[in-house]
Amino acid sequence: MTAHHGTGPDPHAAARGPLVRAAGCVLWRHCPLSGGTVEICLVHRPKYDDWSHPKGKLKRGEAPRDAALREVLEETGAACELGAPLPTARYLDARHRPKEVHYWAAEATSGAFVPSHEVDRIRWLPPDAARARLTQPRDRDLVDALLDALRAA
Repeated sequence: MTAHHGTGPDPHAAARGPLVRAAGCVLWRHCPLSGGTVEICLVHRPKYDDWSHPKGKLKRGEAPRDAALREVLEETGAACELGAPLPTARYLDARHRPKEVHYWAAEATSGAFVPSHEVDRIRWLPPDAARARLTQPRDRDLVDALLDALRAA
């Protein structure tokens, strides 16, 4: 998955600085109230006033899988079990630096959300509602990738 679809100028041509490496998850659970249908967790970041999947930058020497687990725990309070890898997103971040985010499907196993300055709200939503709530179109594609991975499992 990439933000550039081949029409118009390549947005990476205006990139400034080294590649920002990040990792995250499309966090899901079986909804306890609806007979086990899937819900997806979205995070609200007040700094950007957006809704997205939990993700964050890798620390020096950190493996992407480890970063994905750490970021989910930090942003949502949820421990999770990583599943299938999902498409990697490539785009320019808010500072016009090239960014690459590796994603995994991840089932929430335990934990509780505590608001912070980085993430002030989370929402557990059915896939269609999650897709509609996500701010960035590239994040919507990850909902479909998760559903495909769950069907294949």
